[in-house]
Amino acid sequence: MGIKTVSMVVLAAAALFATTTLQADEFTRADLDLWQSQYQAAVKKGRQVFTDPGLGTNGVVCAQCHPNAANTHPETYPKFQKQLGKVATMAEMINFCIMNPLEGKPLALDDPRMIAIQAYITEERRGVPLAPGKH
Repeated sequence: MGIKTVSMVVLAAAALFATTTLQADEFTRADLDLWQSQYQAAVKKGRQVFTDPGLGTNGVVCAQCHPNAANTHPETYPKFQKQLGKVATMAEMINFCIMNPLEGKPLALDDPRMIAIQAYITEERRGVPLAPGKH
């Protein structure tokens, strides 16, 4: 292949990439409204799960230690968690709390309750700057 052919292939690939990227970012006001509605529903469900004694086996709820998600600091994850002995995600710490203080079974990462808890915790800290690794 000559330089001219290679240049044309590169330009064609760049044009295709740019077109695909632009299309991926297109959405309507109805899309935004739907997505916000679904997010707010997850936040509401998260608040319910956060106060549900059925998440564990001993009647303890997340909100007893963390009223209104206090002292959860989702903006600092991932970070080293002494209780786990490693750098961990917020979901891993949520499961630690479910298994230990609540004496329950851990949630899968894609469990709607896990997603809802994370949505609720993060919403309570909306506006706080990200600070991964901070203690």
